[in-house]
Amino acid sequence: MPAATLAAALAAGALLAGALGGCAREPASATAHILLRGNGPEPDSLDPQKARTVESHAILRDLYECLTSLGKDAGTAPGVAESWEASPDGLAYTFHLRNNARWSNGDRVTGDDFVFALRRLVDPATASQYAQFIDVVENASAIVAGRMAPSTLGVRAPDAATVVVRLATPAPYLPGLLSFPSTCPVHRPTLEKEGTRFTKPGVMVSNGAFVLAAWVPGDSITVTRNREYWNDAATRLDGVKYLQIPDESAEFTRYRAGDLHITAVVPRGQYDIVQRDYARELHVSPQLSTYYYGFALDRAPFKDAPGLRRALSLVIDREQLAKVVLRVGELPAHGWIPPGVHEYSSQSFDYAARPMADRIAEARRLYAAAGYSAAKPLRFELRYNSGEVHSRLAVAIAAMWKDALGADVRLTAEEFRSLMADIDARDVEMFRMSWSGDYNDAYTFLQYLKGGFGINLPRYANPAYDALLERASATVDGAARRALLEEAERTLLADTPLLPLYFYVNKHLVSPKVEGWYDNVLNVVYSKDLALRR
Repeated sequence: MPAATLAAALAAGALLAGALGGCAREPASATAHILLRGNGPEPDSLDPQKARTVESHAILRDLYECLTSLGKDAGTAPGVAESWEASPDGLAYTFHLRNNARWSNGDRVTGDDFVFALRRLVDPATASQYAQFIDVVENASAIVAGRMAPSTLGVRAPDAATVVVRLATPAPYLPGLLSFPSTCPVHRPTLEKEGTRFTKPGVMVSNGAFVLAAWVPGDSITVTRNREYWNDAATRLDGVKYLQIPDESAEFTRYRAGDLHITAVVPRGQYDIVQRDYARELHVSPQLSTYYYGFALDRAPFKDAPGLRRALSLVIDREQLAKVVLRVGELPAHGWIPPGVHEYSSQSFDYAARPMADRIAEARRLYAAAGYSAAKPLRFELRYNSGEVHSRLAVAIAAMWKDALGADVRLTAEEFRSLMADIDARDVEMFRMSWSGDYNDAYTFLQYLKGGFGINLPRYANPAYDALLERASATVDGAARRALLEEAERTLLADTPLLPLYFYVNKHLVSPKVEGWYDNVLNVVYSKDLALRR
């Protein structure tokens, strides 16, 4: 689509950004050493085994600590486990826990706490959409499928200070995987006494640097310093208040007003102003995250219609989207896995380098072959969560589909929780979503689309694709494993189960009053590493 046409389409749906300037004043709460962090939409849960959104996981990383954690460079670092080693065959890992690790109520954190949490993660009764996240652990897949009892999971605690994890196949990425919040321990006595209330303020017992103090739905979540945390002496904040602001322009306004120390994002429509007036506070860096539109592959019109799905992908000019809509350094996504993944070469659609005119011609042939025409246009609904960038992208892409194919797309914006509920209920035809790497390995992206995987939102299922992942999981040789994973990505791109649109970059405004900020590809910054200048 010509840039002028795209710009005109955007004008119809864009929110006009006002000319803003000046410097953010210091938040009043800084005197109490309470860090104010923007955190996007409302978290879906603060139950480690049930939470599934980036916003939830950001808070859980402050409330809980897993066997391992992430270093400032996103590499694997000690957590509750101060050390670990693998067996010579790579099928067992032994983690040695700190003797001074404590829950917020003073109880000791033990190996049994991790065994209980990991069994709970894979237990079908928990209904965790991250259950298959640890499918490499012995018996995990069979337990998730209901064929074996949770007690058979390949995890045991020979004593209070040791956890042994046995694997079905070698997984050199296991220590990094075990830094993810879904694998964090939960305080069993509290869970058994309180049930689902164990995630409530004043009830939750956690083992991270902070404890949950308040949750005001639709507004904010506040955590305070956990004096029982094993490394509390290094914590320099009294607490953190996460403000749930789904609209990026509104978040910027709050930052300028002094209501935030750190933003979750930076508004695209005001990026020039941000660069001009807040250059020293702006942080932009690569991120392992992909923004996509998902097809509901289990219902019409996209079920059993790979040609139609390919047609819609062919006519999206991702370079124009990055240049005209996004404008803050995001990379056009011609594949599923972002660049920068450790020891991996990202793959691309086979048409990525072809001229747009050739792509449109092929798309029109596929569109007609699927039974659609000017007299009988494809009609479907695209749902996305409310927010300026989501609206701008939806308007632009719908215009591309209309101009190139004649498709008639109804655009529906809704609150994020409602969108997730609609996806779960399969009351969608196409939906907006994103996926962020949980650890720095290609498998974290490819596993997401594995058949039957709980958070496989498009419901993609291809036995050939799954077989490649199984073979890669059983392969010790690094080069051979990489080749299998790259073939798997090419396989899914040929099926077009979703439409990758762009690869994120980290974009934050960080107040000069914040000390200790760092950037990494997983966009994980623990609040315990930060401080406010006194």
